[in-house]
Amino acid sequence: MTGGDLATVAAVVFGYAAFSGRLHGTVITPAMVFVAVGLAVGGDGLGWIDPGASAETVRILTSATLTVVLFTDAMRIDVPTLRREAALPERLLGIGLPLTIVAGTAAALALFPELGLWPAAVLATVLAPTDAALGQAVVTDPSLPSRVRQGLNVESGLNDGLCVPLLAIFLTLAESEEDLTKGDALRVILEEIGGGVAGGLLAGALGALVLAFCLRRRWVEPAWHQIALLMVPVAAYGAAVAFRGSGFIAAFVAGLAFGRLAGRTDAPTYLADQVGELLAALTFLIFGAVALGPVLGDVTWAVVAYAVLSLTLVRMVPVAVALVGSRPRPITVAFVGWFGPRGLASIVFALDLVGESGLEESPLIVRVVGLTVALSVLLHGASAAPAARRYGEWFARHPRPAELTESLPTVEIRPRGARLFGGGPKPL
Repeated sequence: MTGGDLATVAAVVFGYAAFSGRLHGTVITPAMVFVAVGLAVGGDGLGWIDPGASAETVRILTSATLTVVLFTDAMRIDVPTLRREAALPERLLGIGLPLTIVAGTAAALALFPELGLWPAAVLATVLAPTDAALGQAVVTDPSLPSRVRQGLNVESGLNDGLCVPLLAIFLTLAESEEDLTKGDALRVILEEIGGGVAGGLLAGALGALVLAFCLRRRWVEPAWHQIALLMVPVAAYGAAVAFRGSGFIAAFVAGLAFGRLAGRTDAPTYLADQVGELLAALTFLIFGAVALGPVLGDVTWAVVAYAVLSLTLVRMVPVAVALVGSRPRPITVAFVGWFGPRGLASIVFALDLVGESGLEESPLIVRVVGLTVALSVLLHGASAAPAARRYGEWFARHPRPAELTESLPTVEIRPRGARLFGGGPKPL
């Protein structure tokens, strides 16, 4: 990346930060701003960011972004509380997510018969994770049922980590049809998952135990506590690569191990949270500047059809099936089904894992993912505040809301950026 590229990126981030308070609560979301500005200043716009010069930067940036986000999301998981209280995310993740991948694979085979089974499964898995940040009004509006808000938030926090091993398997199987034997494919899968788990457990457990030991003796300065915390996912990623495993699986496992063993202190995780937010903003900016322009210039009816299906039927029908038996109102089923935005994880999976895989079908997969994410950024971002307001009004009109399934009590979940180490129950 050239000096001009860096100056452009810095100016865009600074400009958004300066006016972020005025935009908060409006239909204009951060993702909209960064994608739109990226498209305007990229190679298909003003040319202030050179796509060729940014290729390696994109790979490093996307890897760092997902590594930090997977770690911070995973270390907030309290498994006993999740098992006891989170009926909605359990249904969305245990039933809805697998059905979404199956439905997405079937749609891909119907619209792109040249893909084949495993590349189609790769495409479906890349677009399966949701991104609650694209519909921030939905998960932060207190007028909405807490069960719905928190369910969508937990689903978004966990599904990207759950999709990582599936994507590694499908990518390996897809590549085995071209270059690898079945034995080689099995070995690669075991290495990806086994190395990732080993690296994550090593870094997460060791980091938690050493940091807790030093904190109890007051050896750690608060600022360096934050830096040490941020180094855990970096170490996990590096250890997994050394073990020939997946660094993303390692980051997620490290977060699980760290959150389980670290205990509670009085220090917030503000540095890791803010670094994750910054990296996410930069990823959306680079996505608009580097990837979206070529996608928009090579759109076919099949690509548009799949993007629309992915945001509607491929998501909404599995959600409806997953909620059978929990007795939510139809408006709740539609609301939860619609707010499955595709964002950061899909971008990172497409540009990093798929784009670097050498898979012959990679250009088509990246093109479909790019258009789907662009539509999601626009449609979910614009509809979040109005839809949340109308749904909240519906909920408030019921004279005895306690009779609604949506009103059942649940443990409060603090969103990304909240304190991890503190008093009270740990967030899911």
